[in-house]
Amino acid sequence: MPADAVSAYEFCQVMTTCTLRAEAVALGRSVVEARLAPCAQVEGPIGSTFWWDGEIQDTYEWRVVFKTRTELFESLAQHIRDNHAYEVPEIICLPILAGTPDYLDWMRAETGVS
Repeated sequence: MPADAVSAYEFCQVMTTCTLRAEAVALGRSVVEARLAPCAQVEGPIGSTFWWDGEIQDTYEWRVVFKTRTELFESLAQHIRDNHAYEVPEIICLPILAGTPDYLDWMRAETGVS
């Protein structure tokens, strides 16, 4: 994704998946502790079908959704890479187009912006 596309909105959702619920919870907690996102939500299990090592894989995973400020995306993505069990973890960034002012203010405050 071009850098200007990532920074077009103040807030975004970043998603990744983990094999185990405990891994997803630990990753979410480490991101929140690092103040890279004010919250992490763990969902699952979800069924996943994908190509890996030249074969189609079918498995269950746990999705972690982070809501954060878009300017933190690169740091958050690096944190995920550094703390993830997958060789190539899913790291997807989607813009948040709108939100209630009090929630967005909370997101700013919990990620170091007043």
